[in-house]
Amino acid sequence: MIGGGILLAIDLGTEGARVGAFTVDGDPLGSVHRGYRTTYPRPGWAEQDPEEWWDAVVDATRTLLAEPRAAAAGPVVALACATTASTVAVLDEAGRPLRPAILWMDSRAWAQSAATARLAEEHPVLAWSGGSDAAEWLLPKAVWVAEHEPEVYARAARVVEAIDYLTFRLTGRWVGSQMNAVCKYNYDPLAGRFPHELYAALGVPDLRDRLPDEVVEVGGLAGPLTTEAAEALGIAPGASVAVGGIDAHVSLLACGGGSEGLVSVVSGTSSAIIAELAPAGEPVLSPEVWGPYPHALRTDRWLVEGGQVSSGSVLTWAAESIMGVSRAELPALVRGAAAVEPGAHGLRALDTFMGNRTPHRDPRLRGAVVGLTLGTTREELYRASVEAVACGTRAVVESFVRAGVVCDRLVLSGGIEHNPLWQQVTVDVLGREAEIVAGDNLTLRACAVIAATGAGLVGSLDEGAARFAPRTRTLTPHPGRHEVYRQTYDDYESLLHTLAPVMHASVDRLGRG
Repeated sequence: MIGGGILLAIDLGTEGARVGAFTVDGDPLGSVHRGYRTTYPRPGWAEQDPEEWWDAVVDATRTLLAEPRAAAAGPVVALACATTASTVAVLDEAGRPLRPAILWMDSRAWAQSAATARLAEEHPVLAWSGGSDAAEWLLPKAVWVAEHEPEVYARAARVVEAIDYLTFRLTGRWVGSQMNAVCKYNYDPLAGRFPHELYAALGVPDLRDRLPDEVVEVGGLAGPLTTEAAEALGIAPGASVAVGGIDAHVSLLACGGGSEGLVSVVSGTSSAIIAELAPAGEPVLSPEVWGPYPHALRTDRWLVEGGQVSSGSVLTWAAESIMGVSRAELPALVRGAAAVEPGAHGLRALDTFMGNRTPHRDPRLRGAVVGLTLGTTREELYRASVEAVACGTRAVVESFVRAGVVCDRLVLSGGIEHNPLWQQVTVDVLGREAEIVAGDNLTLRACAVIAATGAGLVGSLDEGAARFAPRTRTLTPHPGRHEVYRQTYDDYESLLHTLAPVMHASVDRLGRG
């Protein structure tokens, strides 16, 4: 036991804010979730209200700290946040929203993303993102706002990531996470500078003035909690606020063990697949991955990122939106789909409902299901959707291997923990064992590591990661099914490439409309 008190962890996710409390040596004291709305104004668009983020954080924090275990644990001594990446808020000088935040999954900035690809040779910093910025990222979205809503952009004092907004609400300071800055708006941590020339080439030469005033490493100190924020949250002022980062990326701090060969697969609404590389000469630069990014998490590592824009959200669409299955009825649907033999239902599906992150880096891809008959059952459709998501995960892992990333230990976490079919099909499609985190939220646990580091309760992120290791169990592929899924995966890739031109044309027509 290091001492008394609480480490507060805030995870701002797609569907809501989850706040967790930990003792200063890593024992969980509970967590509370509060939801908020997402609106979809046009196909491919997704938006949220930043004020609803803060309201959810306040409500969840007050509720959690009133629970008996947390109330008896002492004061909050430090806190840290992690959020979805590439969720972009456009704010006035006081931090008030000028428009809805553009959610990470929003693909409206695909043309601006394509413009970054054309500038790769002139701006070497783009090599760290595989030669271009994705449509999800802050820079293309900022350019989109400047081009399509120039009055809003002209009034904007800040164009920032969700993590930067939360840090401001907590500390009153515009402190950016080095992780988000490096991974999402092309900050160069080796030179300690923003790519002003790239911003100017894209028509936003003044973007730097709208970004956070300073950039601090993950685990660094953003400042003390303000009196105003403390009163809102119901805690004493002055607690240390440590700089967090991207929800999935910081999960590497909560997997336990060393980072060499570790791949964290965070599968929820979307899937983020993250690894770190020890520096050994020049890193392999691949257009199929995002990164390797220098100094994004640990400053002696390069971070590699891949992922799926839609994964669990595809399963929610199939079960709830299409079939009308309630959350209470979902376990029965999952059991029924698990009884369907792979390869016997004749369906093939694509998980690219909101585009593809990696390895195809294509925001204009969309979802598909082929092979439907009048005899297709809802269990078969659900299983085909799960198989599509698993194929998307395999595509990312294989791109990592091609880029020279060692993938010895896969750790699964997130919403996949609640879906045994999704777990099993994933390892069957991959054809390899994986660990799954049991009953834990890795983002919250990682935020506790970051908070402890920022407050000086542990000497480093590595020390905190070793102290706060989670419990896991091993998933083993089903004998023989991987061979069946070889064909499923080949069909998945073939279908994606065949339908891509049709999808592109459809998206272009909708955009012109």
